[in-house]
Amino acid sequence: MAGEEYARTYSWGHNPKRKGDYELASPCNPVDLPQTLLEPILVRRAAQSGFKVRFNTSLESFTKDPKTKLITASVRDKVSNLEYKIRAKYLLGADGAQSRVMKQLGIPLIRKPGQGVAINVLVKADLSHLVASRKGNLHWIIQPDCEHPEFGYMGLIRMVKAWDEWMFILFPDQDWDSSVQPTEEQYLKRVRELIGDDTPAEILNVSKWFINEIVAENYSVGDSIFCLGDAVHRHPPFNGLGSNTCIQDAFNLAWKLAYVHRGLASPSLLDTYSVERQPVGVEIIARANQAFRDHVHVWDALGALPPDISERRKMFRELSEYSTEGKKRRRALRKAINGVGHEFHGLGIEMGQHYSGRAIYGGDEKERFSPPGRAASDPVYYYEPNTYPGSRLPHVWLNKAVPTTPTSTIDIAGHGRFVLFTGIGGDAWKAAVKRISADMGVPIEAHSIGYRQDWEDVYFDWESLCGVDESGAVLVRPDRFVAWRAHEVLGSDDVCTKRLTQVMRSVLGFPGA
Repeated sequence: MAGEEYARTYSWGHNPKRKGDYELASPCNPVDLPQTLLEPILVRRAAQSGFKVRFNTSLESFTKDPKTKLITASVRDKVSNLEYKIRAKYLLGADGAQSRVMKQLGIPLIRKPGQGVAINVLVKADLSHLVASRKGNLHWIIQPDCEHPEFGYMGLIRMVKAWDEWMFILFPDQDWDSSVQPTEEQYLKRVRELIGDDTPAEILNVSKWFINEIVAENYSVGDSIFCLGDAVHRHPPFNGLGSNTCIQDAFNLAWKLAYVHRGLASPSLLDTYSVERQPVGVEIIARANQAFRDHVHVWDALGALPPDISERRKMFRELSEYSTEGKKRRRALRKAINGVGHEFHGLGIEMGQHYSGRAIYGGDEKERFSPPGRAASDPVYYYEPNTYPGSRLPHVWLNKAVPTTPTSTIDIAGHGRFVLFTGIGGDAWKAAVKRISADMGVPIEAHSIGYRQDWEDVYFDWESLCGVDESGAVLVRPDRFVAWRAHEVLGSDDVCTKRLTQVMRSVLGFPGA
């Protein structure tokens, strides 16, 4: 950290060429929020909402009564060693990569060869003086001209709390015996070598983890047991897809559980959770592991890979030489750095998920979905907003005829209800929404966008993205994914009500829809 710098790259929207893509994708700025800071926020919100949160508690086993369909879980309080039972209608296995729920269910896992072990060393150290001129949240420290311990031949220093708490992720030699336990003094010595000056450092925690490429074949069993998060997709943290994907799993499942529990949807709606989210898990574990593999080219260009230090030093010197080999090595370094762009600007893999299945109604579409625009050639790098059923609702800034605070379509939608967007000529859809909401008891609202409508399309962005006529309709689920769209008004209030009723019943899983 105190040494020379050999390359840097923009990340997560800071590249001037990509800032616009990020601003157009969401009304929110990206935030680097570690789990240690996010979890207290979630726990406080849960407690304030009346939920009990029990720490130091482990699941021992569970059973399901074939008659009542209730689940009885045996749990153990690790402080008192008391074992007790909890009876519930649903069981959600969000219990991490060592999931006991997954193990008891025996859900098959799709495994690809792992890429070894890594060691997380959480460190308290004030490095503010070292990041003043190289501000960033990820720093690869590569020392090809130095000897290194087998348990940490290079390190990734990841900012946890600016700028005095850091995660030193150590990558051992491939031949290192992972059963060997280095001492805290050895870890601290390696940490100081990676810092590079006499900054005081304190180790707070050490843990090992495996660089896995594993995804479950399905995420649920029946209509009452569901697994989500790291329990069903296990991968390295590259691309920042860990917490994001876990939260997306929960968001997809939560509204469906709520609707079924309240009798607003058929239990068959819960089948769509795995149908929609498992393909996303397949994509993200492949992307995260490929991001890790992409870094090998950087290490190779810097001469960090050969085991012999004399060979590493020779390759490293070539970077500074005016020679044929020097030119080739510098060219290789530039190419390798550009090659990690899919990790640091993978907006498409972050936001371009597309769902299919029974909770999406695409029967009124003339063509099958294909990624539009730049996403057609690079769906990892680019996110192209669209309203095709199964896509994320696009973010568009809206306002009033007499301007007030701008409001995003994202904020109008969601909040536990369906929302239908229409425009001039779409009054029949708004009438249909009122009738259906009353008849079915399902929370659904209608908003018209356009000239002197409920909302003004101030920059004409909705007009260019909505994909339907002014009189058409875009129906958005509570998780802000498009459920269905009508390209134009179908006729009278009765005709529109009949069609929208069919669509809602189909999306909610009711038979005969």
